[in-house]
Amino acid sequence: MTGSASRTPSAERDVTGKGSPDGSRDKPVLEATGLVKLFGRVVGLRGVDLRLFPGEILAVIGDNGAGKSTLIKCLSGALTPDEGRLEIDGRQVRLKSTQEAREAGIETVYQTLAVAPALDIASNLFLAREIRRKGFAGSVLRMLDTGAMKEQASRHIKDLGISTLQNINQSVETLSGGQRQVVAVARTGAFGSKIAILDEPTAALGVRETGQVLKLVRDLRDRGLGVILISHNMPNVFETADRIHVQRLGGRAAVISPKTHSMQDAVAIMTGAMTVPESEQSLR
Repeated sequence: MTGSASRTPSAERDVTGKGSPDGSRDKPVLEATGLVKLFGRVVGLRGVDLRLFPGEILAVIGDNGAGKSTLIKCLSGALTPDEGRLEIDGRQVRLKSTQEAREAGIETVYQTLAVAPALDIASNLFLAREIRRKGFAGSVLRMLDTGAMKEQASRHIKDLGISTLQNINQSVETLSGGQRQVVAVARTGAFGSKIAILDEPTAALGVRETGQVLKLVRDLRDRGLGVILISHNMPNVFETADRIHVQRLGGRAAVISPKTHSMQDAVAIMTGAMTVPESEQSLR
């Protein structure tokens, strides 16, 4: 079975940049070159290259210990690579924290979900970005403008086409697992101006909730964001991704496309049973 058979119509749009007047989608929004990360004598990353373009979903797959988590942490500012170069929109950056990554336009949703269950949906969307009241109340008393946050949160939810979150005042602890994931991803869509990194967003979700989350992921791509999707779920990867970055033993084994390779091919590359010449890879 090939992955292209189950791809949705929205995934068949132009991602080459030819539909863009300035061809901006031909230029990587995020480019990593030669990333190396060592943990003592343990090699986490060994010269990894990665390119992410605007308006595409790049899946990152690999067996346990392949370096997926280390790679994502280096891209999101949680770790600083020992060697290598990282560029955002062609400008070299050195991210020393996740806050610096957010300021550079990178939003990350980790598998553990950084949500506050006791707070409502609007407050969760504005975690660490709370709007304070104007004047003395905000600058000195540090009082929050809850009305403005709820209004903007409602607009973000509507703009993203999310129908599963009806009440913006509902506490997150009353939501299902899929709805909580939607809240976390929606925060990425609301504030991730360039890049969204999603770590196993459908883990432990049912079929229906998985579909809702994947639809939102595709919506983020269609809004022009570059999306990195880390997943062990091969059907989800081949249904959703435009390109697939395969990690193996701390390095990049290949970059393939669901249009040119099957799930069996991806597994073979992950295990080392198959190699793909660089000329046949989907490097863009």
